[in-house]
Amino acid sequence: MLKIKNILAAALFSFVAISCGEFQTVLNKGTVAEQYKMAQELYSEQEYNKALQLFEKIIPAYRGKPQEERIQFMVSESYYNTKQYELSASYFDRFTKNFPKSSKVEESKFLVAKSFYMDSDRYSLDQQLTIEAIDAFQFFINTYPDSPRIAEANELINELQYKLETKAFEISWQYYHMEQYQAAITSFDTFLEDYLGTSYKEEAMYYTFLSSYELGMNSVFEKKELRLRNAVKSYERFLKYYPESTHLEEMLKLYEKLEEEAGFTI
Repeated sequence: MLKIKNILAAALFSFVAISCGEFQTVLNKGTVAEQYKMAQELYSEQEYNKALQLFEKIIPAYRGKPQEERIQFMVSESYYNTKQYELSASYFDRFTKNFPKSSKVEESKFLVAKSFYMDSDRYSLDQQLTIEAIDAFQFFINTYPDSPRIAEANELINELQYKLETKAFEISWQYYHMEQYQAAITSFDTFLEDYLGTSYKEEAMYYTFLSSYELGMNSVFEKKELRLRNAVKSYERFLKYYPESTHLEEMLKLYEKLEEEAGFTI
């Protein structure tokens, strides 16, 4: 049994060595036709990195010829499948502009957006690519409203929007955490205006109240009355929307302190 395994391993090694040798020979010394043929074969076998090396060599030779359209699409998809998303977005976009009548235009426009999506950073980092992905998906939806890819596009937009919401909520929370209460109130108010249906609404209103409470209780005399009243309004607004919230027990105790403080200052 061990002997058979050794024979199979040796045969596999020989096959790989021959294949690699053949690839290098065609890459360095093959004709354009041979390079194109092998590039397509490697692409079909999902050997995208090798295929790209060959495609890059033959692109100039096929510029303006019928094969150019197919080559450009395969190059774009090869970059996508090797996770080189910045390049794939650029190449798919270029493909749609160079071949606007191609049957692959719809797929390419979707993959432009998908490339941005795949390349976008987690919520705590820069979200420029997230915004670009949302815009690209929305453009796709508006352009191809009957596409079978619409459901996926909408699902990915929702995921990207949630990432932006999380980022915006975290920025507001950081103001609260750093005890910059006025900035926190303003930031949470803006957040709630920008993301009307956000799943963070309860938490945003909760921290708005906490910020208002701290700001009111620690204000100078001439600003104290107004800020205490604003904190009370913040509590009442929260109670209206979330009468069964788990935060209410804590908030009620703070609300009573507000009333007590207001009784001495108003």
